[in-house]
Amino acid sequence: QVQLVESGGGLVQAGGSLRLSCAASGRTFSYYNMGWFRQAPGKEREFVVAISKNGGSTPYADSLKGRFTISRDNAKNTVYLQMNNLKPEDAAVYYCAAAEGNLLYRSSRFYPYWGQGTQVTVSP
Repeated sequence: QVQLVESGGGLVQAGGSLRLSCAASGRTFSYYNMGWFRQAPGKEREFVVAISKNGGSTPYADSLKGRFTISRDNAKNTVYLQMNNLKPEDAAVYYCAAAEGNLLYRSSRFYPYWGQGTQVTVSP
């Protein structure tokens, strides 16, 4: 089993940047495909991006590609989400999630392990 802890959220002005981190502990990090999701108040949790175990595959939500970048450092047991040119509509709680297996999923229901989330607020 893996435990996940997100950090790096905060308040930023529109057009600014944030880098989220998700630190994993427990079972070997490289066993897991990782995903970032977000949930705004009153909305369903939505897929942001995923990354394969070796970092070679990174499917993005179409609307976010070009502004967000996912990466991982298996030696540091950490996955990152670099968010640039943030917009007020990006404000949400951001969650990282982990899944075993060989397929990358966009659906949250395939991720059994979740962090507690980190709040991102974007002012106009």
